[in-house]
Amino acid sequence: MNAFPRRAARVAARGIAVPTAVLAILAVAAPQAVAHTELDVSSPGAEATLAGLPPRVRLTFSDEMTQKYAKVAITGPDGKSAGTGEPDVQGKTVTLPLETGSPAGRYTVGYRVVSADGHPVSGSYTFTVKAADRPSPSPRTEQPADAPPSPAARAGQADAADGESAGTTTFALVGGGALALIVAAVGAYLARRRRAGHGD
Repeated sequence: MNAFPRRAARVAARGIAVPTAVLAILAVAAPQAVAHTELDVSSPGAEATLAGLPPRVRLTFSDEMTQKYAKVAITGPDGKSAGTGEPDVQGKTVTLPLETGSPAGRYTVGYRVVSADGHPVSGSYTFTVKAADRPSPSPRTEQPADAPPSPAARAGQADAADGESAGTTTFALVGGGALALIVAAVGAYLARRRRAGHGD
């Protein structure tokens, strides 16, 4: 009578032990099955606003990437590609050089990469580059042609007029003196001629 209950208890124990072991295995394997590669850090960051376009975009993922399947594209506000060359993979980080002469505006970063264990990752985000501040134009120093001269200009004109007047006066005095000398010399010469004629 006691043998049957003991046999049933052993069968029941084995029935419980097998599912428990299966559950334990699933519990260990579940995180690995659920886990997948993600983008951890990006530079420039999503929705960032920058004073200028950086020399490169850098994407860092949660797992190591493969060079062969790394694809990164940067599209500028003019619809043209702002990236130069091919993406460079170093471990978990994928880098793409940028054309720093690209215009200001909103840029879109798109990527599709594959981790070393075969997990594909794709996504996109945007960032903005502000236009450079332009210096304000300096005040104009020239005056319109029909504007009245400034006090300084009038003073300069008066000085110039005084200088011209003084020069004209000096020239007139010098010229008048020279003319007087010439007239005197001619008169003296004629007088000598007359005296010489009377003497004959």
